[in-house]
Amino acid sequence: MGSSPFDAWITGDDQVTDLLSQEWNRQTSTLQLIASENFASPAVMAATGSVLTNKYSEGYPGRRYYGGNQVVDQVEDLARRRLVALFGADHANVQPHSGANANVAVYQGLLEPGDTILAMRLDQGGHLTHGSPASITSKIWNFVSYGVTPRSDDPSVAGEVIDFDNVRALALHHRPKLIVAGATAYSRFIEPAPFREIADEVGALLMFDSAHVAGLIAGGSHPNPVPFADVVTFTTHKTLRGPRGGAILCREEHAKKIDMSVFPGMQGGPLENAIAAKAVAFREASHKSFSEYTERIVENAKGFAGALAAEGFRIVSGGTDNHMVILDLRDFDADLTGKVAQEVLDRAGITTNRNQIPDDPRSPFVTSGLRLGTPAETTAGMGVGEFSQVASLIARALRGRDEEAHVEGVRVDVNELCSRFNPYADFGK
Repeated sequence: MGSSPFDAWITGDDQVTDLLSQEWNRQTSTLQLIASENFASPAVMAATGSVLTNKYSEGYPGRRYYGGNQVVDQVEDLARRRLVALFGADHANVQPHSGANANVAVYQGLLEPGDTILAMRLDQGGHLTHGSPASITSKIWNFVSYGVTPRSDDPSVAGEVIDFDNVRALALHHRPKLIVAGATAYSRFIEPAPFREIADEVGALLMFDSAHVAGLIAGGSHPNPVPFADVVTFTTHKTLRGPRGGAILCREEHAKKIDMSVFPGMQGGPLENAIAAKAVAFREASHKSFSEYTERIVENAKGFAGALAAEGFRIVSGGTDNHMVILDLRDFDADLTGKVAQEVLDRAGITTNRNQIPDDPRSPFVTSGLRLGTPAETTAGMGVGEFSQVASLIARALRGRDEEAHVEGVRVDVNELCSRFNPYADFGK
């Protein structure tokens, strides 16, 4: 097994070094198609592993509970300024450790326990923090769920898209204090203006959870919700291609409540090493090359969807406007579950995740669908031609899933493809 450029970062711990090398080889010799993953730049990773790991900084710039934060304050202020400029927002909080923490902080800061929140159904694209019974959110707040329109086999009729008539009817009936736009498994544009109109009609606040599409928004490939929403939350590690973490943007009138909810309400000391890495990512996302990158993400996703459809897969909603493709496996093979497909593709060197589809008859642990994404391999340099090849590899692996030699043959071809698209090929040279 080959060593990675990161081995030099760790000395004296052969076990951890070996595990990092194994992960390096996994990431660079197999296809990374999970929609919520990406390849961060060496600069982002260097900041994440920087000396800022050592510093405790509870509080905010100029208002810390520990001494010695003169430099840390500048780092966090830099991250906040860059983020506000990137999205055109009033205020930014860059301390959330994750997107889930960011969402819960918004709920805690702007609502009272028991208040009603209108958010997207989990089995139709919503996130755990949009009211899953397994999440603490549903134990504190009252969630009502909207969904998508029925499947349509008529190409002139949009199917499996957000049903705004349903959103409005539920809002008028339940009078939520907060409406949540955004999803974790939805491949179409999420237009913020209709959500704003409905929120205003019922006197609700509007939160846009842009975890998946934040990078596309920054690059101009997805509508910007900031002018419409009271609060925008997101993760920094998906299409934004930064470190693992979260952030919150909000209107100035909500800034104090949001900041107080993150600290001391939700978290203790912030991860200033991650915040420095976020600052690096925000700068990278401000470049023209990043905008071109997000255009390629979407172009690749559209081409990928078309190639998968040609292989016999049904594409949920009929296509994609963003970085992800949601597959309904039943047209390809009625007996094939998302769980089995994910496991077979893992053996073939193709990393995906099973996912429920609208009106899925199977459980969230089994599912009838797969969620695929193009950000990581677009970062690695793949284009529409390569994604068409990937579609063929997926179909081959799943058709021959009962023959290990067949699956191993696909893995060999995957390895050859990946050898030509190493995202860190020039790192360390």
